[in-house]
Amino acid sequence: MDLSYTDEQKAFRAEVRTWMSANVPSAPLASFDTPEGFKQHCAWERKLAEGNWGMVTWPEAYSGRGANLIEWLIFEEEYFRAGAPGRVNQNGIFLLGPTLMEYGTDEQKARFLSAMAAGDEVWAQGWSEPGAGSDMAAIRTKAILDGDHYVINGQKTWSSRAVYADWLFGLFRTDPTSERHKGLSFILLPLDSEGITIRPIKQLDGDPGFAEIFFDDVRVPVENRLAGEGEGWGVAMATAGFERGLMLRSPARFQATAKRLVDLYKAHEDKADPGIRRQVLQAYMDAEAYCLNTYMTASRLMAGGKIGGEASLNKIFWSELDQMMHATAMSILGARAELMAEAPDAGDVGAWLDGYMFSFAGPIYAGTNEIQRNIIAERLLGLPRK
Repeated sequence: MDLSYTDEQKAFRAEVRTWMSANVPSAPLASFDTPEGFKQHCAWERKLAEGNWGMVTWPEAYSGRGANLIEWLIFEEEYFRAGAPGRVNQNGIFLLGPTLMEYGTDEQKARFLSAMAAGDEVWAQGWSEPGAGSDMAAIRTKAILDGDHYVINGQKTWSSRAVYADWLFGLFRTDPTSERHKGLSFILLPLDSEGITIRPIKQLDGDPGFAEIFFDDVRVPVENRLAGEGEGWGVAMATAGFERGLMLRSPARFQATAKRLVDLYKAHEDKADPGIRRQVLQAYMDAEAYCLNTYMTASRLMAGGKIGGEASLNKIFWSELDQMMHATAMSILGARAELMAEAPDAGDVGAWLDGYMFSFAGPIYAGTNEIQRNIIAERLLGLPRK
């Protein structure tokens, strides 16, 4: 693998850096899990869209730049280098968007992608249900065909961004006699539909980052189904591949955290336990290793390859790396690590605490790491089922 950048890639990096320098907000935005922060982040998404930076890998016809995966990685590096805000519409642009590119009709792409890239329509994820978390094949919420509409009844839970989002993508059982992964369909629906009730779920920090959603005879047009009826499992697995693989968690995110961790250690080196130095060095090396592995994967995909079970390796690696880095920061900070961001003497400590609490979600969302280890054992190592 050639690790040198072409002149075109260097020019692209310079363009991204210049734009970010001129446009990234000077002060951090409020959490996008609050009403104020949600509006601020949507405004930021519109600002990105003005420069066609909403999702650079998408075709220009859908408000993108037609960038390849290497250019996307460069964009992400400059995005995190600039300290730009988190992406409030990550469920849409990183998960549903690539899925629409692969499975959507021309009409669906035209209807949804540009609005998604501009942040005009924010998406929530509707997979988990009570009794069907990482085991999505146990989904029971029904979507029964009635003429040219599906009638949906049931419940989703742990739905990311659903409190403020405009649309939901999810799996629904369109064949009530089916079992497990058969008879499921991938459906898109507006969250202001009649018959939908949304109840916020508070996170550790008290903000409603999730919601449970109740469906009571909700009618959704058939044209909102992605791919064929009963083909939802394959579509969802493609979406899960994007979630676990390249798109949702770029290496730049963890490289930025590793750099902050190094700076934190240097500022407290005289008081830190000597063993912490090794943890900090390991975190930095692991973040760099993940970056190199991702460049290798991107190069393979650009050459016509595919990402399969190794997406599960990625997911375990970045989620456990994130936990390790934030736990190390907590050790460096000692008792001050417990200060919330709003505490008068918190300084930047609150950001570490917030990241530490969120890191515990990493081994759970996108499919629990236990499930990922099963996938690795069966599909990559060829081990027998118990």
